[in-house]
Amino acid sequence: MPPNDSQPRPAASPLNRMRSRLRRLYFGNDAAARQFRITMLVIDIALIVYFIVGSFYYQSWWHRVTDLVVAAFLIGEWFLRLWIYDLRWKFFRQPATWADLVVIGSLLVPLFNESALFLRVLRFMRLLHSYHVLRDLRESWPFFRRHEDVIDASVKLAVFVFVMSSIVYVLQVRINPGINNYVDALYFTVTTLTTTGFGDIIMRDTAGRLLAVAIMILGFGLFLRLIQAIFRPAAVRFPCPDCGLERHDADAVHCKHCGRVLNIRSEGDPGR
Repeated sequence: MPPNDSQPRPAASPLNRMRSRLRRLYFGNDAAARQFRITMLVIDIALIVYFIVGSFYYQSWWHRVTDLVVAAFLIGEWFLRLWIYDLRWKFFRQPATWADLVVIGSLLVPLFNESALFLRVLRFMRLLHSYHVLRDLRESWPFFRRHEDVIDASVKLAVFVFVMSSIVYVLQVRINPGINNYVDALYFTVTTLTTTGFGDIIMRDTAGRLLAVAIMILGFGLFLRLIQAIFRPAAVRFPCPDCGLERHDADAVHCKHCGRVLNIRSEGDPGR
């Protein structure tokens, strides 16, 4: 028999209501969901800063206690994300899921003390996973709409710099007298990427020199991408209804590709 719509449906359990609320916060499009995702992004950035600064104090008692507190937070957040997924296989297909597990392991296992920084900076993969937050920022603040390309290029360059600095730190801290902490590795990575090369820190083995070559080749492209985003004329994203071209000049009236008249929303420029 078909269901009788006149009969009242059973009320959802508190757990189901909580699960639905969390799903809206993680995947919804309302103001509360956008604010929640932005807050989580700020927490991610704060954790990365803590991981970097903590490399100088990894033997102190307060740092180990803080590691356990951070690990408890990350474990709770990881299981919450697992709980709200209807298709769990999608959750386990995300690189950020496994990166978080590695980060949690590095926080709980004290044997990782010296090399944990490389593992913990994998938390940057959460920033890659959180690129959709830029959409939320674009909807909330005009600043992000105007500078989306610069922000995107800056995040990609920052991810590359900090991950490569972590690799330099792990591979060279025991054999290179010029690299004694993470800041030394970060300094070497930036000077190598920008081809400044002051010469006060050099690679003394073949693996280190190959790593420096990789930093220059891969990083310089990202650095040029950021420079182009800063200095080239600003563009807006507006899919053309006919040809699908997404990028147009901010004051475009017609599509460059097909000539279609565009109706790009603009806040105006008081300086013009």
